[in-house]
Amino acid sequence: MQNAASSPPQAAAALAGNAPLIAGSARCVWPAQALLGEGTCWSVRAQALYWVDILGHCLHRYTPATQAQDSWQFDEELSAVAERRDGAGLVLTLRHDVVFFDPETGARQTLCRTESDKPGNRCNDGKCDAAGRLWASTIDFDCTHATGAIYRVSASGACQAMHPGYVVNNGPTWSADGLTLYLNDTVQGRVQAFDFDPAAGTLARERTWLQFAAHDGLPDGMTTDAHGRIWIAHWGGACVSCHDPDSAQELARVPLPTSHITNCAFGGADLRTLFISSARTGLSAQQLHDQPLAGALFCVDTHCQGLAPAQFG
Repeated sequence: MQNAASSPPQAAAALAGNAPLIAGSARCVWPAQALLGEGTCWSVRAQALYWVDILGHCLHRYTPATQAQDSWQFDEELSAVAERRDGAGLVLTLRHDVVFFDPETGARQTLCRTESDKPGNRCNDGKCDAAGRLWASTIDFDCTHATGAIYRVSASGACQAMHPGYVVNNGPTWSADGLTLYLNDTVQGRVQAFDFDPAAGTLARERTWLQFAAHDGLPDGMTTDAHGRIWIAHWGGACVSCHDPDSAQELARVPLPTSHITNCAFGGADLRTLFISSARTGLSAQQLHDQPLAGALFCVDTHCQGLAPAQFG
């Protein structure tokens, strides 16, 4: 287990060859003032980034080639986004439901419900594994009770709780070989790792892979690049950090001009642009005055390549 921002100099030197190259500083591409930006997902099909404002009940799409900004309003929270492999449009997690949604037609179809017995919960972050199963997290809406879990949702709509007991969990992401699943236990400030069986879609041998330092914020959304490095958004830490997949040592950091950084995903034609979402919720009036770009969508160019997200189905 490693502690963020506490790497000894000799370890940092040893890992320097694995550090990603970042070209310049992060820039704002959409000053959306999202209450709770999340759900960053690059669409290879549309060559656009989908992301959401959970508390603003809005799905957004940013197209870099034209700088187009499209939005769809919902009547409840929505959090995770993935493309469908065998059908048009997207799969989304709403407050309690997993649904198909086609942005071009507005058509919507419910696939399954995560937690009929927990009205105080809502869905949160999520991603698809390489086999096309959606891993969707749930959290206590007030972020106080450990009633959340990570669920596995199959193409048939079968929904199974795979690991309970979280107040807030974010992620997940996978190692480059697909044999480790990483999940952020956000309230505890730690990244958990599980042995992952790609064929069965099962978890085993939970352990703490990275513990955040108290001053460094809390781990929120994350992604994996083509070298297997893990990139983690820092809620309250104003940055995204990049970590070695074996040692968890920090290799690089992207500073942002606002505190609550919520998620990140590689995109662009060559998957070398890191897109980063942020939030306004939880900031004081003075902080909002001092951080006018809170809730914006940012991006930064890198010289490393990301991975195209897996599709659902």
